[in-house]
Amino acid sequence: MVIGVSGIQGDFREHKMMIEKLGHEVLIVRTPEDLEKIDGLIIPGGESTTMIRIMKRVGLFDALKEKILQGLPVYGTCAGLIVLAKEIENYPQESLGVIDIKVMRNAYGRQVDSFEEYVEIKGFDKPFKAIFIRAPRVDEWGPEVEVLSTFEGHPIMLRQNNVLVTSFHPELTDDTRVHEYFLGMIKK
Repeated sequence: MVIGVSGIQGDFREHKMMIEKLGHEVLIVRTPEDLEKIDGLIIPGGESTTMIRIMKRVGLFDALKEKILQGLPVYGTCAGLIVLAKEIENYPQESLGVIDIKVMRNAYGRQVDSFEEYVEIKGFDKPFKAIFIRAPRVDEWGPEVEVLSTFEGHPIMLRQNNVLVTSFHPELTDDTRVHEYFLGMIKK
């Protein structure tokens, strides 16, 4: 199994190290051709507008959307969640629109407002340390979206079919459970 990590922009190295720690091969995805070599893709945190602009420039945006609609498992953290969302309410930008959620960018504050919080995640036997850095907040979600975790009344981990998203950064912890969950989605 080969797991792709979008290397367009953001903290892709941390996701790469997490997947390798779990014993899987990683391919840093930067071109549409790379999508043909992977079984699943992680879109990391970073700057969503920059990611989308570069994806469009290299031809990855439309190719990736098509692959996701055909069933490619994809996981987006923080900015990756924004890139995958159907609607961004406080900033006019294009997105892949493959998960039926409406999000607010930077809703939990600026970089200096970053924080950690232990949260319950459906199916996990103990709390998970969620790290929030300029995190987006999910304000609305469709009936096909499963909420796997919440914080202060808002979903922070959601899944719709082959799309998984988190507002937080599990790749910045030593806890592999969220990445294991995503690998489980790929194996099914």
